[in-house]
Amino acid sequence: MKVNLIGVDCATAPNNVGLALGSYSDGRTVVEAACLGTPTALPEDIVTEWVRRDQDNPTLIALDAPLGWPAPLADALQCHRAGQNISTPAHDLFRRRTDRKVRETIGKQSLDVGADRIARTAYAALKLLENLRQRLNETIPLAWDRDISGLKAIEVYPAATLAAHGIDATGYRAKNGRSERERVIAKVSLIMDIDTDIPALDTRSDGLDAVICLLALHDFLSHSVLLPPEEALVEREGWIWVRDPFAD
Repeated sequence: MKVNLIGVDCATAPNNVGLALGSYSDGRTVVEAACLGTPTALPEDIVTEWVRRDQDNPTLIALDAPLGWPAPLADALQCHRAGQNISTPAHDLFRRRTDRKVRETIGKQSLDVGADRIARTAYAALKLLENLRQRLNETIPLAWDRDISGLKAIEVYPAATLAAHGIDATGYRAKNGRSERERVIAKVSLIMDIDTDIPALDTRSDGLDAVICLLALHDFLSHSVLLPPEEALVEREGWIWVRDPFAD
């Protein structure tokens, strides 16, 4: 079965969003297109067009942004008043279970969605999902298992995906890091077929990060990812789908 893949490197401004389109079939992933959003070519419009190209096959969207907040943070703030102490430990308050799992297993620490500017990117990612739901008249639930029918989304973390594959990502996000980005592309090309140019490689990693989102989807569909525990807490907070480095 063919699965359409869409990777989104999320950001608060449309012109900083990277997007990639691909497909998965018989264990093989092909990257077919990559681009950047603009104030006139909004990411949700680009993704909507890509989804509508092939609605006979399922589509998975990978978003490089947290899609939930730590449950202890929500619980602690619900009745909090200014000046009151919060007794919950800071790591529990600001980091989700999935953030701690990725750190323990892969050694990559994601930004604290409960305490960092990444919260604005998370907000933008959720707004993007809602805009897609309205444009496509689809519910777009998060995928929690191998049932990939219809249109679903997952949360990913490109830096952790590269680390899980043993790909050195040092410097690839720097403005002057073109050679590092090309090195990453060469390594990723050994796993997926990249049949398109990646935009703005001279100065930016946004397009490349969107392609790495497709690599995370490849891992998800290949059943080689860290699985979440069956707990309501995880569905409330979200889960980063990343390759299990011990899967092979």
